Amino acid sequence: MIIDLWHAMGGYFYEVFVLKLDWWAWIGLIAQALFTGRFLVQWIASEKAGRSVIPFSFWILSISGGLLLLVYALYRRDPVFILGQSLGVVIYLRNLTFVMRERRGVG
Repeated sequence: MIIDLWHAMGGYFYEVFVLKLDWWAWIGLIAQALFTGRFLVQWIASEKAGRSVIPFSFWILSISGGLLLLVYALYRRDPVFILGQSLGVVIYLRNLTFVMRERRGVG
């Protein structure tokens, strides 16, 4: 029983991470890495400052990862993923406009 489960899991992971690993999957993985990287950037910046900080690079990574994930979701025709990434990208762009306005001193 356990051996059968082990073989089934092995087959599943082989299919997902070997057989289905095409160029689009690589784009999705790169997009997810960009998107995840933003949390590391925010965490490191906050630890250095001793308070919650959202650096400019957080928004750049958010937009880059979000757009690339949206492209990936459109290609995969996933309505949940498409809607989720679409709203996120709009919010990231809007936040970036606030950051840019603040940097220019326009209030």
